[in-house]
Amino acid sequence: MIVFKSTQDKILAAMQSVAGIVERRHTLPILANVLLRKTGPQVQLTTSDLEIQIRTSADLAGEEGNFATTLGARKLIDILRTMPSDQTVSLENTGGKLILKGGKSRFTLQSMPAEDFPLVQESPSFGPVFSVPQKTLKSLISQVSFSMAVHDIRYYLNGILFVAEGKQLSLVATDGHRLAFSSATLDVDVPKQEVILPRKTVLELQRLLSDKDGAIELQFAANQARFTFDGMEFVTKLVEGKFPDYNRVIPKNHKNIVTLGRVPLLASLQRTAIMTSDKFKGVRLNLEPGTLRVASNNAELEEAVDELDIDYSGDAIEIGFNVTYLIDALQNMTQDMVRIELSDGNSSALVTNPEDNAFKYVVMPMRI
Repeated sequence: MIVFKSTQDKILAAMQSVAGIVERRHTLPILANVLLRKTGPQVQLTTSDLEIQIRTSADLAGEEGNFATTLGARKLIDILRTMPSDQTVSLENTGGKLILKGGKSRFTLQSMPAEDFPLVQESPSFGPVFSVPQKTLKSLISQVSFSMAVHDIRYYLNGILFVAEGKQLSLVATDGHRLAFSSATLDVDVPKQEVILPRKTVLELQRLLSDKDGAIELQFAANQARFTFDGMEFVTKLVEGKFPDYNRVIPKNHKNIVTLGRVPLLASLQRTAIMTSDKFKGVRLNLEPGTLRVASNNAELEEAVDELDIDYSGDAIEIGFNVTYLIDALQNMTQDMVRIELSDGNSSALVTNPEDNAFKYVVMPMRI
């Protein structure tokens, strides 16, 4: 039986859309596989890591009939990538063996039974469906995801807080040293919902969401979220736990405010970062009327000093920061100007977009 017969680009696109969550090494070998379920001309592809499950369907022709199996996902993608995009590729089931053919190449592949593939148990009680434009959600994720914690013992920080209420959708991420907040206004009212999406889910959504106008449908249960977009269904576990009260962290009424070019500031920080060490990423910012001085040094007694002319008439402030935290924020912003609000050398700084109040970035100072 010919399971599918289509062009390389079509098969590869379907495979790549579901294979992002597949780990090469797993305690359950079958989780390195993709579940192929054929019904008529449609082939349904499913991958899982027991916490996230992605499913899509593609019209990949082949012979009519029903068939299901699982194949190594990464190996299949690696083979497809070596073939020309317009080449016809087929997968045949012959005498219990699966043979992938493309041009004059043929590969006999090892399979595992479809019934052994562990599907994620979906919650029976999802809340109401609401939809947002894909590009809106993608933009919000990219504005905050860099602030997520990585392998933090406070597991609720290893992800993004997702808050929907009324016509407001807000995303928040923090690793305890910095916090990023971004929000967007929706066209529809949505019921109040507050969930924490795991880090892996966030990164996978960021990869899959497009910048087009298409919508993504969202549904939340007590311990799961379901996203439907572009013919794909994405189910994920949620992180349980209480996210910190981000409203208390965002400073208000800082009296010293400077607005300056984002690109010149980013370039200045990148230059001075060269003289920091891998273990100690600290830079000193000296803010004085008319001037911002950025300085760093290292254990070899090397030093970097960079000055920017600025429009500023507030207090003279000397404050230290982890330069990576500042660079991350500026690289994930797109506007020309950036506003920095400070109280003194010991309090957190608030970085915002002067053209848009929806983005806020808080960064804690460090002793230098």
